[in-house]
Amino acid sequence: MHGEITLFSGNSNRALAQRICQRLGHNLAACRVGRFSDGEIRVEVDANVRGRDVFLIQSTCAPANDHLMEVLIMAEACKRASAGRITAVIPYFGYARQDRKVAPRQPITARLVANLIQAAGLDRVLTMDLHAGQIQGFFDIPVDNLYAQPMFFQFLREEIVTGDPGSYVMVSPDAGGVERVRSYARRLHTNLAIIDKRRSGPNQAEVMHIIGDVAGKTAILLDDMIDTAGTLTNAAHAVANAGAEKVYAVATHPVFSGPAVTRMAESPFDRIFVTDTIPLTPEAAALEGMYVLNTAPIFADAIRAIHFDDSISRLFLPD
Repeated sequence: MHGEITLFSGNSNRALAQRICQRLGHNLAACRVGRFSDGEIRVEVDANVRGRDVFLIQSTCAPANDHLMEVLIMAEACKRASAGRITAVIPYFGYARQDRKVAPRQPITARLVANLIQAAGLDRVLTMDLHAGQIQGFFDIPVDNLYAQPMFFQFLREEIVTGDPGSYVMVSPDAGGVERVRSYARRLHTNLAIIDKRRSGPNQAEVMHIIGDVAGKTAILLDDMIDTAGTLTNAAHAVANAGAEKVYAVATHPVFSGPAVTRMAESPFDRIFVTDTIPLTPEAAALEGMYVLNTAPIFADAIRAIHFDDSISRLFLPD
């Protein structure tokens, strides 16, 4: 076990940080994160961290650059104040989609962010549903990637898939999410379907056809995030046109950038289930059928396990 646990929060998701602290029975330690007059980030740590086990809770959601710099500067401040160990708790890990070169002369920005995190003196990273799991290999420090799946699975089983499992179908909006959908379908004993799409440009997707039967069923579309919502809403229209009786969306990270809110509002979704890894904008929160699941218990359990050098594998849903 390391020194006394101490938790700080940046400005990205203070509400989630408060819920994590309540679950752990701790208060957020005093830390002021603001701006100088020229816009540079200013951090003042007002709590003693010498020898402490420090956890910095900060999603790198929009504005991603500001929130990333906040956690880096907070880590630098704690390192220089002789913190015993520093863990970045990043519920939503930004830049994760830039994990490989898809065209000449493109950067692998996820690797750059990993280097920055390590250079700032962080000893460990705790995150949830990385867009690309291989990003863990960009780090030379431990990275614990939690999954929202156990929470969603329990919620769906208790609240949504309560009737004949044959009347529900888990739908992957693209081929990349097939394994995720298959896992849900197997555990919930439902059917599955796949949307075959062809992407025509960045943040654009064209639905081609549906592999599987959705007619007369409740279609539950699963994804790791809702960004511009193009892929998800195209898939929703496709399954609705194919005769789905109801259409639900399930996604971990509610990014909701650009036209996402408008697209979701104009889509056939009856209900939308997301988590609180990213705080919703007022417009997104006002979407009809929006429901937010609380991830604080998962993060609190993981923080407690890390603090006591215990295994966190029990938080994963076994195959």
